[in-house]
Amino acid sequence: MQMGRVLTAFNIRRAKPADADAILRCLSVAFEPYREQYSVEGFRDTTLTSETIGHRMRDMVLLVACTASGDVVGTIAWQLVDREEGHIRGMAVLPEFQSRGVAQKLLGMVERELQDQGCSRVTLDTTAPLQRAIHFYEKNGYRRSGKVGDFFGMPLYEYVKDLLPTTGTPSTDNDAR
Repeated sequence: MQMGRVLTAFNIRRAKPADADAILRCLSVAFEPYREQYSVEGFRDTTLTSETIGHRMRDMVLLVACTASGDVVGTIAWQLVDREEGHIRGMAVLPEFQSRGVAQKLLGMVERELQDQGCSRVTLDTTAPLQRAIHFYEKNGYRRSGKVGDFFGMPLYEYVKDLLPTTGTPSTDNDAR
């Protein structure tokens, strides 16, 4: 498959406990080029560990993008902040699958799930080294909120997007669509 083409043979589903090692690998490989720009603690918090992946899976909804053969090639996590706001964390796509529609599908799925939960706003945080991700988020309607936090010694920029309301009542179905 050539770079830049849309990868059609993948699906998005809720992560299972058995996916933990594949998620850790995906995060580690995707963020490795930025390791030197992060503190040790910041990189560990971004890529998780065998101990912290369990917390993420318990506290957030994790989605994975899988090839037809079941290989995890991307991941994203989200959680409800309150009844109207969701927060995204830990988006990563393996380098060989970037620019093939994986990130777009992951982000779209999260936004739909948050809308189904009644959220009208979604936030995420990112760091300056992740320029490709920043451009992706901006292309998808995210804008800087002006809030800057401290992420283990580096600036952490909040981005926000208003979600359009869905018709009907919020979904209580927790299965991936």
